[in-house]
Amino acid sequence: MSKTLVMEGVSKTFATGTVALTGVELVVASGDFVSVVGPSGCGKSTLLRLAAGLERATDGRIEVEAESTSYVFQEPTLLEWRSALSNVELVGELRGLPKAERRQRAREAFDLVGLTGFEKQFPRQLSGGMRMRVSIARSLVAEPQLALFDEPFGALDEITRLRMQTELQRLFQLKSFAGLFITHSIPEAVYLSNRVLVMSGRPGRIVADFNVPWAYPRSPELRYEPEFTALTGAVSAALEGDHP
Repeated sequence: MSKTLVMEGVSKTFATGTVALTGVELVVASGDFVSVVGPSGCGKSTLLRLAAGLERATDGRIEVEAESTSYVFQEPTLLEWRSALSNVELVGELRGLPKAERRQRAREAFDLVGLTGFEKQFPRQLSGGMRMRVSIARSLVAEPQLALFDEPFGALDEITRLRMQTELQRLFQLKSFAGLFITHSIPEAVYLSNRVLVMSGRPGRIVADFNVPWAYPRSPELRYEPEFTALTGAVSAALEGDHP
């Protein structure tokens, strides 16, 4: 299986002198959905920004073998003056796609995330979950080989969050992108991923790597199985461990 993202010995020190990451070793292969959990301030979002090329590493090597990369932020970051469908079209506009092609791609992505019928609604007219669906649809227009997610469901209520997890899993199967997903929720990480990485406190580094054994698609009821509980417990123990 080819490697879509590789980090070797990656460290990041900001101009203020803050050391955010040190010695990070990370591989995301094509077909992988990898989640990263860690304490607040450990550098998870910095890790994602390095993968996206939005920050430069201080030390180490980063290699991305992906023709297209998408980034879904913690907030939907939609343009309030554009309709939902027009927001999804934005990526095609920025890439200079012909109008007919970008509209077709936007409609396909819009339908995939279950928003058919809401094309003309503006962001303020949509629920939080719907706005995040628009954001995910916009990222799909780029047809990413590597999809980066920075805690996209953190602000949602629990019911909507669980639904969005199931929806994202379905999209991952349909589109076959490699995924790197940042979250504070251990059950979310285990449910979505085939691997879960645990980071230490700042300066962040990878201290544990768990394989998740269940095949896709995964039933929502998996979350209540003893084996699921055991794995989330093991990840939690690694997260709470002492990692000098």
